[in-house]
Amino acid sequence: MHDLVIRGGTLFDGSGREGYVADVAIDGDTIAAIGTDLPPGKEEIDANGQIVIPGFVDIHTHYDGQATWDAEMAPSSWHGVTTVVMGNCGVGFAPARPDRHDWLIGLMEGVEDIPGTALSEGMSWEWESFPEYLDALEALPRTVDVGTHVPHGAVRAYVMGERGAANEAPSEEDIEGMAAIVEEGLKAGALGFSTSRTVLHKSVDGVLVPGTTATREELLGIGRAMGKAGHGVFEMASDLKREWNEFEWMGELSRETGLPVSFAALQSDAHEIPLEEQIASMREENSKGARITAQIALRGNGIIMGWRTTIHPFLFRPAWGEIAGLPWEEQLQQLENPEFKSRLLAQDNISIESDVAPLLDLVTSGWFTQYEMGGEFNYEPTSAESIQSRAAYAGVAAQEYAYDTMLANGGEGFIYFPILNYADGNLDFLAELQAAEDCVNSLSDGGAHCGTICDAASPTFMLQHWVRDRERGRISLPQAVKRQCRDTALLYGLGDRGLLATGYLADINVIDLEAIKLGSPWMAFDLPAGGKRLLQKAEGYRATIKSGQVTFRDGVMQGPTPGGVLRGPRQMSA
Repeated sequence: MHDLVIRGGTLFDGSGREGYVADVAIDGDTIAAIGTDLPPGKEEIDANGQIVIPGFVDIHTHYDGQATWDAEMAPSSWHGVTTVVMGNCGVGFAPARPDRHDWLIGLMEGVEDIPGTALSEGMSWEWESFPEYLDALEALPRTVDVGTHVPHGAVRAYVMGERGAANEAPSEEDIEGMAAIVEEGLKAGALGFSTSRTVLHKSVDGVLVPGTTATREELLGIGRAMGKAGHGVFEMASDLKREWNEFEWMGELSRETGLPVSFAALQSDAHEIPLEEQIASMREENSKGARITAQIALRGNGIIMGWRTTIHPFLFRPAWGEIAGLPWEEQLQQLENPEFKSRLLAQDNISIESDVAPLLDLVTSGWFTQYEMGGEFNYEPTSAESIQSRAAYAGVAAQEYAYDTMLANGGEGFIYFPILNYADGNLDFLAELQAAEDCVNSLSDGGAHCGTICDAASPTFMLQHWVRDRERGRISLPQAVKRQCRDTALLYGLGDRGLLATGYLADINVIDLEAIKLGSPWMAFDLPAGGKRLLQKAEGYRATIKSGQVTFRDGVMQGPTPGGVLRGPRQMSA
């Protein structure tokens, strides 16, 4: 008798092959058998009419703080994710000198919009070195497995102090010190190293993330330390300035070490190099023996704007400043006051000096690229659905329409503003990349951008929109499963998962594909110290199984917490 048997589902096993009907038997944390007429299980799941797929592997998250206090690991765990990789974009909490705790929190709050008060209250700081951080993570059970990068920002500040925090050039001794910490972290079990080279990533004080302007020598020195450790992904978010010759040094690093280098590939006006050229440059280096992989987001990286979110179109109006610090009930009372509304709409924005001024202009007046989020919102909206178009149809000014949109549902209405991956007003450009072996589905930012972005639901969006509902350029279900399960796992050396086969880890989703549906996002205040975060649930996940234990049924956490800390590459158990 097996511990658990999933009966009669259609298996899409993660290899890219077509689906087939079979039973899956699980013993302990491992898939014991796949076939028909398998022996009974102590527990059984009827999967007739359902699809059975591996658990999703999300390689771009920021649960570095949350993972130290939260067993549920929402919202990613609500969307079939059974493995997350965090510590991306050069930010994290180890290594950490005792006098750097507040500074590291400010770095994460500024870059990833995670409330600093929540991090301050939630984390106990039972570590200083990176290996000690991994040990602290192991002390808490959870519903998913977590792996992490060694973050450049923390390493630089640990070795160089204020010089590192201020992005000063390192000495050879500094580079050797950083390389030693990265090597130590990888040997302790880190899955990679991460860095950020974009002006969008700043601390809460407006200072660029340490490493943003790192020299080629610094980056290669750290990369060579990874080569000594013998494993790991070098992950980077970058503005890809031409003068930096990013692809050249990425190719050199990958060829010298034999390790993969991964970068965030985005359609963005902030990048000097268009997406098409990014992909072409990557492939030129790969043709010379490099292993560079482009991380691709499946939808527009969209800011969600409302009265209680971090950003909204009226943030820089003087009248908003008058009520910004009031309790929500008092804010809402003012917002519903016609006199206050008229006064706010008549005002100009306060002048703001910023190197992202064009983006702020779109936030405050880009009505043609902002969309009202109603029920069952389409994340690939047309121009006819923009605030500008709907306001014209209603015969009101666009700014008034935006104001009223956010005031709907007791002030809980939202506006969707895709700042990246939506320059064409559609997602057509992503269809071809979904078939490319040098690209991988990523960039959900799960656990981050708590008051601005809610993209941890990306796996659900992939199934609902790209596989089932999109009218053109769909992704086949076998390919979609492969992309979000096996491909992401293999990039990080996690060879024991992402595939339904005998001997592999029993991380499995049972899904009603016809019922799969994203819920409407909402603002919750459930982080430590009442910190806020945007959350989004889904329908259609009948069961999620982590390491052989049912962790969720119909979206409800069941109690078991079989997740753990990933320490280095892993292979199948048999």
